[in-house]
Amino acid sequence: MPGLLKNLGFYDGKYDLIENINIPMTDRVCWFGDGVYDATATRNGVIYCLDDHVDRFFNSASMVEIEIPYTKDELKELLLDLVSKVDTSETNGETFLYWQITRGANIPRNHIFPKNAKANLWVTVTPRKLADIYRRAKIITYEDIRFYMCHIKTLCLLPSVLASEAAERAGAEECVMYRKEADGIKNRVTEGAHTNVHCLKDGKLYTAPLDNLVLPGIARKNLIKVCNKLGVPVVEEPYSLEFLLDADEIMLSSSSNFCIVATHIDDKEVGGKAGELLRKIQDALVEDYIQNTNI
Repeated sequence: MPGLLKNLGFYDGKYDLIENINIPMTDRVCWFGDGVYDATATRNGVIYCLDDHVDRFFNSASMVEIEIPYTKDELKELLLDLVSKVDTSETNGETFLYWQITRGANIPRNHIFPKNAKANLWVTVTPRKLADIYRRAKIITYEDIRFYMCHIKTLCLLPSVLASEAAERAGAEECVMYRKEADGIKNRVTEGAHTNVHCLKDGKLYTAPLDNLVLPGIARKNLIKVCNKLGVPVVEEPYSLEFLLDADEIMLSSSSNFCIVATHIDDKEVGGKAGELLRKIQDALVEDYIQNTNI
Protein backbone atom coordinates (compact mmCIF):
# COMPACT_ATOMS: atom_id res chain seq x y z
CA MET A 1 0.00 0.00 0.00
CA PRO A 2 1.88 3.08 -1.21
CA GLY A 3 2.22 6.33 0.73
CA LEU A 4 1.28 7.23 4.29
CA LEU A 5 -2.26 6.71 5.56
CA LYS A 6 -4.43 9.36 7.23
CA ASN A 7 -5.19 6.72 9.89
CA LEU A 8 -4.64 2.99 10.21
CA GLY A 9 -6.64 -0.02 11.26
CA PHE A 10 -5.16 -3.53 11.64
CA TYR A 11 -7.04 -6.79 12.11
CA ASP A 12 -6.05 -10.42 11.65
CA GLY A 13 -2.79 -9.59 9.91
CA LYS A 14 -4.12 -6.98 7.45
CA TYR A 15 -4.14 -3.19 7.61
CA ASP A 16 -5.95 -0.37 5.81
CA LEU A 17 -7.79 2.83 6.67
CA ILE A 18 -9.85 2.26 9.81
CA GLU A 19 -13.09 2.80 7.92
CA ASN A 20 -12.18 0.00 5.50
CA ILE A 21 -11.58 -2.65 8.13
CA ASN A 22 -14.40 -5.17 8.63
CA ILE A 23 -14.75 -7.30 11.75
CA PRO A 24 -16.60 -10.64 11.56
CA MET A 25 -19.70 -11.04 13.72
CA THR A 26 -18.23 -14.27 15.05
CA ASP A 27 -15.42 -12.48 16.91
CA ARG A 28 -16.23 -12.93 20.59
CA VAL A 29 -15.77 -9.23 21.25
CA CYS A 30 -19.11 -8.68 19.47
CA TRP A 31 -20.94 -11.03 21.82
CA PHE A 32 -19.09 -10.81 25.11
CA GLY A 33 -16.53 -8.00 25.00
CA ASP A 34 -14.12 -10.90 25.43
CA GLY A 35 -10.70 -9.27 25.34
CA VAL A 36 -8.28 -6.75 26.79
CA TYR A 37 -6.64 -3.61 25.45
CA ASP A 38 -4.00 -0.95 25.95
CA ALA A 39 -3.17 2.46 24.49
CA THR A 40 -0.62 5.24 24.60
CA ALA A 41 0.66 8.32 22.81
CA THR A 42 3.38 8.30 20.16
CA ARG A 43 5.67 11.06 18.95
CA ASN A 44 8.22 11.05 16.13
CA GLY A 45 7.52 7.36 15.58
CA VAL A 46 8.44 6.60 19.20
CA ILE A 47 5.81 4.86 21.35
CA TYR A 48 5.76 6.44 24.79
CA CYS A 49 6.37 3.99 27.66
CA LEU A 50 6.10 1.09 25.23
CA ASP A 51 7.62 -1.51 27.55
CA ASP A 52 5.27 -0.61 30.41
CA HIS A 53 2.19 -0.74 28.18
CA VAL A 54 3.13 -4.05 26.56
CA ASP A 55 3.88 -5.59 29.96
CA ARG A 56 0.46 -4.50 31.25
CA PHE A 57 -1.20 -5.79 28.08
CA PHE A 58 0.32 -9.24 28.49
CA ASN A 59 -0.55 -9.24 32.18
CA SER A 60 -4.20 -8.37 31.48
CA ALA A 61 -4.39 -11.11 28.85
CA SER A 62 -2.90 -13.71 31.18
CA MET A 63 -5.44 -12.89 33.91
CA VAL A 64 -8.33 -13.71 31.55
CA GLU A 65 -6.47 -16.66 29.97
CA ILE A 66 -6.02 -15.23 26.49
CA GLU A 67 -2.89 -16.45 24.74
CA ILE A 68 -1.35 -13.65 22.68
CA PRO A 69 0.02 -15.03 19.37
CA TYR A 70 3.10 -12.79 19.56
CA THR A 71 6.07 -12.45 21.84
CA LYS A 72 6.49 -9.09 23.52
CA ASP A 73 9.30 -8.17 21.15
CA GLU A 74 7.25 -9.21 18.11
CA LEU A 75 4.33 -7.08 19.25
CA LYS A 76 6.55 -4.07 19.87
CA GLU A 77 8.08 -4.40 16.41
CA LEU A 78 4.63 -4.67 14.82
CA LEU A 79 3.27 -1.63 16.66
CA LEU A 80 6.27 0.49 15.70
CA ASP A 81 5.90 -0.55 12.07
CA LEU A 82 2.19 0.33 12.02
CA VAL A 83 2.82 3.74 13.60
CA SER A 84 5.37 4.49 10.86
CA LYS A 85 2.71 4.05 8.18
CA VAL A 86 0.55 7.00 9.31
CA ASP A 87 0.84 10.63 8.18
CA THR A 88 1.41 12.87 11.20
CA SER A 89 2.35 16.06 9.35
CA GLU A 90 -0.66 17.91 10.81
CA THR A 91 -0.15 16.75 14.40
CA ASN A 92 3.54 17.53 14.95
CA GLY A 93 4.49 13.88 14.65
CA GLU A 94 2.01 12.68 17.28
CA THR A 95 -0.58 9.88 17.19
CA PHE A 96 -2.77 7.97 19.58
CA LEU A 97 -2.04 4.24 19.42
CA TYR A 98 -4.63 1.69 20.58
CA TRP A 99 -4.46 -2.09 20.49
CA GLN A 100 -6.56 -4.97 21.80
CA ILE A 101 -6.65 -8.73 21.75
CA THR A 102 -9.84 -10.81 21.64
CA ARG A 103 -10.23 -14.48 22.39
CA GLY A 104 -11.04 -15.11 18.74
CA ALA A 105 -14.12 -16.32 16.88
CA ASN A 106 -16.53 -19.18 17.34
CA ILE A 107 -19.83 -20.49 16.00
CA PRO A 108 -22.33 -21.01 17.52
CA ARG A 109 -22.36 -18.35 20.24
CA ASN A 110 -21.19 -19.98 23.46
CA HIS A 111 -19.97 -18.50 26.75
CA ILE A 112 -17.40 -21.28 27.15
CA PHE A 113 -13.95 -20.59 25.69
CA PRO A 114 -13.78 -21.83 22.09
CA LYS A 115 -11.42 -24.74 21.56
CA ASN A 116 -8.38 -24.05 19.33
CA ALA A 117 -9.53 -20.51 18.48
CA LYS A 118 -6.79 -18.04 17.52
CA ALA A 119 -6.76 -14.76 19.39
CA ASN A 120 -7.29 -11.73 17.15
CA LEU A 121 -5.17 -8.60 17.45
CA TRP A 122 -6.71 -5.22 16.60
CA VAL A 123 -4.67 -2.01 16.26
CA THR A 124 -5.65 1.55 15.41
CA VAL A 125 -3.31 4.49 14.86
CA THR A 126 -4.93 7.93 14.77
CA PRO A 127 -3.07 11.23 14.25
CA ARG A 128 -3.75 13.22 17.41
CA LYS A 129 -1.88 15.88 19.34
CA LEU A 130 -1.31 15.23 23.02
CA ALA A 131 -4.04 16.79 25.15
CA ASP A 132 -3.22 20.01 27.00
CA ILE A 133 -1.88 18.85 30.35
CA TYR A 134 -2.38 22.29 31.91
CA ARG A 135 -6.10 22.65 31.20
CA ARG A 136 -8.66 22.83 33.98
CA ALA A 137 -11.57 20.40 34.18
CA LYS A 138 -14.99 20.15 35.74
CA ILE A 139 -15.87 16.68 37.00
CA ILE A 140 -18.71 14.94 38.81
CA THR A 141 -19.02 12.16 41.34
CA TYR A 142 -20.52 8.83 40.28
CA GLU A 143 -21.09 5.64 42.19
CA ASP A 144 -18.74 2.88 41.04
CA ILE A 145 -21.05 0.12 39.78
CA ARG A 146 -18.36 -1.85 37.96
CA PHE A 147 -17.37 -5.41 38.74
CA TYR A 148 -14.47 -6.43 40.98
CA MET A 149 -11.78 -7.01 38.35
CA CYS A 150 -10.99 -3.37 37.54
CA HIS A 151 -7.25 -4.08 37.62
CA ILE A 152 -7.64 -5.91 34.28
CA LYS A 153 -7.83 -3.60 31.26
CA THR A 154 -10.85 -5.41 29.88
CA LEU A 155 -13.02 -4.45 26.91
CA CYS A 156 -16.17 -4.72 29.05
CA LEU A 157 -16.54 -0.97 29.55
CA LEU A 158 -20.31 -0.40 29.70
CA PRO A 159 -20.27 0.97 33.30
CA SER A 160 -17.52 3.42 32.30
CA VAL A 161 -19.51 4.40 29.22
CA LEU A 162 -22.53 5.19 31.41
CA ALA A 163 -20.37 7.21 33.80
CA SER A 164 -18.79 9.15 30.94
CA GLU A 165 -22.22 9.94 29.49
CA ALA A 166 -23.40 11.15 32.89
CA ALA A 167 -20.41 13.51 33.03
CA GLU A 168 -21.11 14.75 29.50
CA ARG A 169 -24.74 15.50 30.33
CA ALA A 170 -23.64 17.42 33.40
CA GLY A 171 -21.26 19.58 31.35
CA ALA A 172 -18.23 17.90 32.91
CA GLU A 173 -15.17 16.22 31.43
CA GLU A 174 -14.83 13.22 33.72
CA CYS A 175 -16.17 11.71 36.90
CA VAL A 176 -14.72 10.47 40.17
CA MET A 177 -16.13 7.06 40.98
CA TYR A 178 -16.56 5.81 44.52
CA ARG A 179 -17.72 2.64 46.25
CA LYS A 180 -20.29 3.21 49.00
CA GLU A 181 -18.29 0.89 51.24
CA ALA A 182 -14.90 -0.68 50.56
CA ASP A 183 -11.98 -1.59 52.83
CA GLY A 184 -13.96 -0.24 55.77
CA ILE A 185 -14.07 3.22 54.16
CA LYS A 186 -17.38 4.90 53.41
CA ASN A 187 -17.48 6.39 49.89
CA ARG A 188 -14.04 5.08 48.99
CA VAL A 189 -12.62 6.78 45.88
CA THR A 190 -11.52 4.31 43.21
CA GLU A 191 -10.82 6.05 39.88
CA GLY A 192 -12.42 7.91 36.99
CA ALA A 193 -14.37 6.47 34.07
CA HIS A 194 -11.17 6.52 32.02
CA THR A 195 -8.55 7.99 34.36
CA ASN A 196 -6.80 7.38 37.65
CA VAL A 197 -7.60 9.92 40.38
CA HIS A 198 -5.04 11.51 42.72
CA CYS A 199 -4.77 14.48 45.03
CA LEU A 200 -2.22 16.71 46.71
CA LYS A 201 -2.66 17.43 50.40
CA ASP A 202 -0.13 18.95 52.79
CA GLY A 203 2.67 18.53 50.24
CA LYS A 204 1.99 14.81 49.65
CA LEU A 205 0.55 12.92 46.68
CA TYR A 206 -2.31 10.60 47.62
CA THR A 207 -3.38 7.86 45.21
CA ALA A 208 -5.41 4.69 45.56
CA PRO A 209 -3.44 1.46 46.03
CA LEU A 210 -3.16 -1.05 43.21
CA ASP A 211 -5.84 -3.49 44.22
CA ASN A 212 -8.64 -5.11 42.23
CA LEU A 213 -10.70 -1.88 42.25
CA VAL A 214 -8.15 0.23 40.38
CA LEU A 215 -6.40 -0.05 37.02
CA PRO A 216 -2.59 0.06 37.28
CA GLY A 217 -2.27 3.16 35.11
CA ILE A 218 1.02 3.81 33.33
CA ALA A 219 0.41 7.56 33.69
CA ARG A 220 -0.14 6.89 37.40
CA LYS A 221 3.20 5.09 37.51
CA ASN A 222 4.90 8.03 35.79
CA LEU A 223 3.26 10.49 38.17
CA ILE A 224 4.65 8.59 41.14
CA LYS A 225 8.07 8.43 39.48
CA VAL A 226 8.09 12.19 38.93
CA CYS A 227 6.96 12.88 42.51
CA ASN A 228 9.75 10.68 43.85
CA LYS A 229 12.22 12.61 41.69
CA LEU A 230 10.90 15.94 43.00
CA GLY A 231 10.97 14.75 46.60
CA VAL A 232 7.17 14.75 46.96
CA PRO A 233 6.07 12.01 49.41
CA VAL A 234 3.65 9.50 47.89
CA VAL A 235 0.92 7.82 49.92
CA GLU A 236 -0.71 4.79 48.28
CA GLU A 237 -3.70 4.00 50.47
CA PRO A 238 -7.50 4.04 50.21
CA TYR A 239 -9.23 7.35 50.95
CA SER A 240 -12.75 8.68 51.01
CA LEU A 241 -14.61 11.08 48.76
CA GLU A 242 -14.74 13.51 51.67
CA PHE A 243 -10.92 13.42 51.92
CA LEU A 244 -10.63 14.08 48.18
CA LEU A 245 -13.01 17.04 48.25
CA ASP A 246 -10.90 18.66 50.99
CA ALA A 247 -7.58 18.16 49.12
CA ASP A 248 -5.29 21.01 48.06
CA GLU A 249 -5.40 19.86 44.40
CA ILE A 250 -7.29 17.08 42.62
CA MET A 251 -5.67 15.49 39.57
CA LEU A 252 -6.65 12.99 36.87
CA SER A 253 -4.22 10.96 34.79
CA SER A 254 -4.39 8.64 31.79
CA SER A 255 -2.28 7.68 28.79
CA SER A 256 -3.62 10.67 26.85
CA ASN A 257 -4.01 13.03 29.82
CA PHE A 258 -0.87 12.87 31.94
CA CYS A 259 -2.07 15.10 34.78
CA ILE A 260 -4.98 17.52 34.51
CA VAL A 261 -6.42 19.37 37.48
CA ALA A 262 -10.05 19.51 38.57
CA THR A 263 -11.47 22.90 39.47
CA HIS A 264 -15.06 21.84 40.19
CA ILE A 265 -16.72 18.66 41.42
CA ASP A 266 -20.50 18.56 41.18
CA ASP A 267 -20.38 22.31 40.40
CA LYS A 268 -18.53 23.10 43.64
CA GLU A 269 -15.06 24.68 43.54
CA VAL A 270 -12.26 22.41 44.72
CA GLY A 271 -8.49 22.59 45.03
CA GLY A 272 -6.54 25.63 43.97
CA LYS A 273 -4.34 25.55 47.08
CA ALA A 274 -1.06 24.07 45.78
CA GLY A 275 -0.66 25.55 42.33
CA GLU A 276 3.12 25.91 42.47
CA LEU A 277 3.72 22.27 43.39
CA LEU A 278 1.15 21.11 40.85
CA ARG A 279 2.89 23.07 38.08
CA LYS A 280 6.27 21.53 38.98
CA ILE A 281 4.77 18.06 38.68
CA GLN A 282 3.08 18.82 35.37
CA ASP A 283 6.24 20.39 33.93
CA ALA A 284 8.25 17.33 34.93
CA LEU A 285 5.73 15.00 33.26
CA VAL A 286 5.86 16.97 30.01
CA GLU A 287 9.67 16.96 30.13
CA ASP A 288 9.69 13.19 30.58
CA TYR A 289 7.41 12.74 27.57
CA ILE A 290 9.50 15.03 25.35
CA GLN A 291 12.80 13.47 26.38
CA ASN A 292 11.57 9.92 25.84
CA THR A 293 10.03 10.58 22.42
CA ASN A 294 12.86 12.58 20.84
CA ILE A 295 14.74 10.92 17.99
